[in-house]
Amino acid sequence: MSTACRTRTRFRSRAAAALTALTLPLAALIGLASPAQAAASATATYAKSSDWGTGFGAGWTIKNTGTTTLSSWTVEWDYPSGTSVTSAWDADVTSSGTHWTAKNKSYNGTLAPGASVSFGFNGAGSGAPSGCKLNGGSCDGGSAPGDNPPSAPGALTAGNVTDTGVTLSWQAATDDKGVKNYDVYRGAAKIATVTGTSYTDSGLTAGTTYTYSVTARDTADQTGPFSGSVTVTTTGGGGGPGPGGDKVRLGYFTDWGVYQRNYQVKNIVTSGSASKLTHINYAFGNVTNGQCAIGDAYADYQKTYDASSSVDGTADTWDQPVAGNINQLRELKKKYPGIKILWSFGGWTWSGGFGAAAANPTAFANSCYSLVKDPRWADVFDGIDIDWEYPNACGLSCDTSGPAALKNLLAALRSKFGSSELVTAAVTADGSAGGKMDAADYGGAAQYVDWYNVMTYDFFGAWAAQGPTAPHSPLTSYNGIPIAGFNTDAAIQKYKSKGVPASKLNLGIGFYGRGWTGVTQDAPGGTATGPAPGTYEQGIEDYKVLKSACPVTGTVAGTAYAHCGTNWWSYDTPSTIAGKMTYVKNQGLRGAFFWEFSGDTSNGELLSAMSSGLN
Repeated sequence: MSTACRTRTRFRSRAAAALTALTLPLAALIGLASPAQAAASATATYAKSSDWGTGFGAGWTIKNTGTTTLSSWTVEWDYPSGTSVTSAWDADVTSSGTHWTAKNKSYNGTLAPGASVSFGFNGAGSGAPSGCKLNGGSCDGGSAPGDNPPSAPGALTAGNVTDTGVTLSWQAATDDKGVKNYDVYRGAAKIATVTGTSYTDSGLTAGTTYTYSVTARDTADQTGPFSGSVTVTTTGGGGGPGPGGDKVRLGYFTDWGVYQRNYQVKNIVTSGSASKLTHINYAFGNVTNGQCAIGDAYADYQKTYDASSSVDGTADTWDQPVAGNINQLRELKKKYPGIKILWSFGGWTWSGGFGAAAANPTAFANSCYSLVKDPRWADVFDGIDIDWEYPNACGLSCDTSGPAALKNLLAALRSKFGSSELVTAAVTADGSAGGKMDAADYGGAAQYVDWYNVMTYDFFGAWAAQGPTAPHSPLTSYNGIPIAGFNTDAAIQKYKSKGVPASKLNLGIGFYGRGWTGVTQDAPGGTATGPAPGTYEQGIEDYKVLKSACPVTGTVAGTAYAHCGTNWWSYDTPSTIAGKMTYVKNQGLRGAFFWEFSGDTSNGELLSAMSSGLN
């Protein structure tokens, strides 16, 4: 099956877009800023990687120049008014007015003597940083004479946990001039400054997991290192993540991407993406004769990898029972044991097989379980994802299984896979009146899934060859949108109205753009003569290509559009993804997912924006 025919076309119509900053890999940073205050035995240096007038790319490099291991790091600096950080990766970046604070991630806080680590960000404005502090001291590795930063608070504990609150307490920090107060952090966000050694956090969401840490501030306003963290899950609520809780960060990896696109499982590691994920959907298994079946045996488990292209650096042998993507995913899980992997079945091309599956849901579920939990790779997969486009409605073909078919199929899968395995489904984002969402019982089926991946992209595209041009992934409606209800917010609100909990909804991001040619006007709504040329298929192109080939012209409805020559494209950028992740948190959604890895840059800048936006 060709790559072109397996792409995920969703609606066959049209829509709008939003602006962002472009980044370069952090390795390309040049030019150091003047360090101000800092931490003994460590340094922090600042550099810009790019500057496009209204914004820039930059980052900090922290180096342990001492003889003992650093267990954590915090960089602080001030920007002049009008200069700000818009998105960041490899650090949790927060602000208070013009003061900015970057704290290490869980995976890059430990620095052995002589080791260094970098984090990067996009910014707006043109100002330079000042007043740099590293772990409360001078960024040039010195410390103020006779005035050292305070120690880390000790023994952080949590008690009095309720549905909506928790009380934190800790041992006092020490300082040669005295401790003035403590900053309390929930995740990356500072939520309080207190003078005592306890704090009660209230207004939380039931059944939600939160992580806290504390730093001390001395009378010279120097901040010391963070305490150890404590993780708390509030009572009630069934345990689903809500605002402030852990969010799903899921990406689709396609089996056919290892061919022409040459995107291998190892690229998930080398791009820095693996550390930012919670889940991967492996796409696609086939649905045929009412059963789950292998999609591409060669790519799935037969293709052998040499040492240089393998995740673990070990070459496959010609006679090993499982090679291919599945073995590479196994090696990925060994390196990143926190990642859960689901096998996704169906997709645009193979959804026609669900009609026969719906005729005997139990037999279908049994076949899927036997394949997913095959002893050869049972350790790789943590569950199953169903991508049916669309139950009791039309996609590549039309289904007439009836409104209860999806519910019956998912009920059978849940019964077979049990409560310990994940069962999820990719679902329509058609929020129009009488549209695809109204054709099936998505509300009733939701009780059987861990979550729905709402495909909030491909609302509009050049299948409508003459236009009007419109963004393929609008977050909201806008004046002139071609079809009412074809936007992300309409889909999310309609699912909620059907009784689907917000904690079972993931918002979708496309790591690609859709475009037309023969377009003369910049703004959405223009006429066209056909699809714009693309690398693999007309009318579609990867973000990694478009960011340079057709830079952003403007934004509309929370996403970006670009007019270059006679071509008009819409696509998401780090900036617009950050806005969509704010929506995810404000709506209390389970998290976000994307289609698919190979559209991102080699350093994973879109996933970085998604991940940091969910912190």
